[in-house]
Amino acid sequence: MKQHGSILKSTAAAALILIAAIFCFWPAWAADPIKIGAFFDLSGPASSIGTPTKLVAQMVVDKINKEGGINGRPLELVIGDTEGDPTKALMVAKRLVEKDKVVALIGPTRTGTGMAVKAYTEKAKIPTIMTVGGDPVIAGGKFGPFTWTFKTPQRTSVAVKKIYGYLKEKGWTKVALLHATDGFGRDGLGWLKRLAPEYGIQIVAQEAFGVGDTDMTAQLVKIKASPAQALICWTIGPAGARVAKNVKQLAMTIPLFQCHGQPDPKYVELAGSAAEGSLMPSTKLMVADQLPDTDPQKAVIQEFIHLYKDTYHYDAQYPINTHSGYAWDAIMMLANAMRQVGTDRDTLRSAIEQTQGYVGISGIYNLTPQDHNGLGTDSLVIVRVVNGGWKLARP
Repeated sequence: MKQHGSILKSTAAAALILIAAIFCFWPAWAADPIKIGAFFDLSGPASSIGTPTKLVAQMVVDKINKEGGINGRPLELVIGDTEGDPTKALMVAKRLVEKDKVVALIGPTRTGTGMAVKAYTEKAKIPTIMTVGGDPVIAGGKFGPFTWTFKTPQRTSVAVKKIYGYLKEKGWTKVALLHATDGFGRDGLGWLKRLAPEYGIQIVAQEAFGVGDTDMTAQLVKIKASPAQALICWTIGPAGARVAKNVKQLAMTIPLFQCHGQPDPKYVELAGSAAEGSLMPSTKLMVADQLPDTDPQKAVIQEFIHLYKDTYHYDAQYPINTHSGYAWDAIMMLANAMRQVGTDRDTLRSAIEQTQGYVGISGIYNLTPQDHNGLGTDSLVIVRVVNGGWKLARP
């Protein structure tokens, strides 16, 4: 009997320990997940940007969940593919909000699809942190209100200021512009023209091309005949590499500047030797090892690179580029806001808008009601392609 009683006591003790262990971890297991909609170009022309953006979004969600989630609740990504199509993007956004009941949206990939969904997300009052390059999504005025819309990539105007500041330091005052005719290209052209007088820049030639064009020689012949001291090309994706090749074929000697969307190993791969010497504004992610240890972003960027390359091994298929950190910063800012105020949309939107001093991959963010991006020219560096790699360019 004594032995039987001892066994019962031992069993009871074991059961109590098990129950205690279950309750210890109960909040992490039982709490409802916080759903975040993540919609990107997972297919279509910009899938080489959208797909790794999705991977990074999942990577940062995994990191947050491993560290305890948001006040004990795990994050859950609900994924959507815009296919690079504005109509599809709007359909996906509606599904995420109305069917999947997400508390916020991250994405999409391109300016055109961002503008296609913005009127809906503003009306639906859903906090949306976009990963698009163009300014119109948070420009206001004729582009509509941006109360609920934020974005993590630098404003086009900030990238233009970075280029013009570099040109001014070099004493290059006459420039030629070559831009794509899509929303991103037009946005770039607008800011390049608007800010030129502020930096003493004279635009001596201006040409355009379609994003699907395979040869820009005709436009570049005209630019070569101009007195331009530098050429600025404003496009993302393969078109920039085609421009670089045409510049080399024409033996043009003036420096070629690409926009802030081009620092990407894919640009070098597609342009080949023609990429050599190209200059462009970039996030510090592309030159992390060249940053001083005193740079507050360096440690954050190094952690990102370690996770991306060594833990998840994404780099084998999608080498790190200047776009890589946008989803990380979007979800981190969203998570920081949710830790403070929870998931009520109104208070969450307000908390995102009050983000100050967030040290991210793409810069140190300081948002205001007037600026739903929060990055200045100090978040960018000018890089040059040297021997197929990326080097900080010195004035």
